[in-house]
Amino acid sequence: MEISRDAYLQKLVSRMHNGLIKVVTGIRRCGKSYLLCNIFKNYLLSHGVSEDHIVEMAFDDRENLKYRDPDVFYSFAKSQMVEDGIYYFLLDEVQLLGSFESVLNGLLRRSNADIYVTGSNARFLSRDVITEFRGRGDEVHMQPLSFSEFMSQYQGDKLSGWNEYILYGGLPPVVLAKEPEHKIEMLDSLFSETYISDIVGRNKIRNVGEMEDLLNIIASNIGTLTSPTKLQATFKSVKKSKITATTITKYLNYLSDSYLIEYAKRYDIKGKAYIETPLKYYFTDLGLRNARINFRQIEIPHSMENVIYNELRNRGFNADVGTVVISVKNQWGSVSRKQLEVDFVANKGSKRYYIQSAYAIPDDVKLNQEIRPLKAIDDSFKKIVITSDAPAPFYSENGILTMSIFDFLLDKNSLDF
Repeated sequence: MEISRDAYLQKLVSRMHNGLIKVVTGIRRCGKSYLLCNIFKNYLLSHGVSEDHIVEMAFDDRENLKYRDPDVFYSFAKSQMVEDGIYYFLLDEVQLLGSFESVLNGLLRRSNADIYVTGSNARFLSRDVITEFRGRGDEVHMQPLSFSEFMSQYQGDKLSGWNEYILYGGLPPVVLAKEPEHKIEMLDSLFSETYISDIVGRNKIRNVGEMEDLLNIIASNIGTLTSPTKLQATFKSVKKSKITATTITKYLNYLSDSYLIEYAKRYDIKGKAYIETPLKYYFTDLGLRNARINFRQIEIPHSMENVIYNELRNRGFNADVGTVVISVKNQWGSVSRKQLEVDFVANKGSKRYYIQSAYAIPDDVKLNQEIRPLKAIDDSFKKIVITSDAPAPFYSENGILTMSIFDFLLDKNSLDF
């Protein structure tokens, strides 16, 4: 069964013939190879590109072992370009090609070469991979399946699909596994044998146990404001550890650089300034997060917030945590300042949305609690509450839009309802 990844296909299509090396990045098993060597290849064929103008190479295939030699591959690549017209190079696991940077940059100098690559070693699983190509790389970052992509293959109703999605996540091989036990085994294996190994190998971490303990703490506290200093205190009190805030900061950067987690900064909405600490951390894939804590602590409100964050990132938004300060007068007339939180300030170009994630709104008291920070914002950008129990999108008298999590996730234009 093929799962449609149209958004990523369009990103590749929009970058065709731009004179740069298209680098597809993302955590292992998110679908990079399939996107390039199946979906994009089929697109080329269906749009009139002949088979002999597509040069495909999987460097992890034993049959292609000899092509890992840079001189052998470069000679082979040039030998394929025997006619006029563009030749499309689809190169999978390109980190296995010796001196791949110089080989690809050499090919790029040929006017009729259009190059697309994926990779899965420590460098390709890092946000600094694009520097390898010395300004000639164009990154397409790929994430696990969004909920709408997940539902495109799910055989069941959206509520059942939602329950499975927030439990096992959106990594394609996990999604396509039939039995829950198989899904869990795959997630456990990916974490222990792949992701941790990549991070430890790339960063030469000696105390792996400390980093794994940190990962467990982050997994148990997704969507909670935290800082290296607070985490240091947790290590000291719970683990009797002497780990420093500096080391914790390094570990957090390693986990973030590897695409396993992302962080949201705090943004002072009225002051129009970022607050550097504390931050909120979210997992790129909820299945990996749940596997990390042995499928305990599946708090749906926090999971929903994580899914909303990932969806905003999927749609190309930067997602910050908003803060807004209000003045409050008590019964004796004294005025104090109180800081309220907006779950997400979503920005993309000139667009901005203020978004609250509220799992359930059973009554007006809860509704007023959720919209209070939004009402305190005095600009004209759209304000939205996303909940699990809204029957249909509706606007309040304050102009605040309330919609269900399903309306938000299953319609790519939902923010503009």
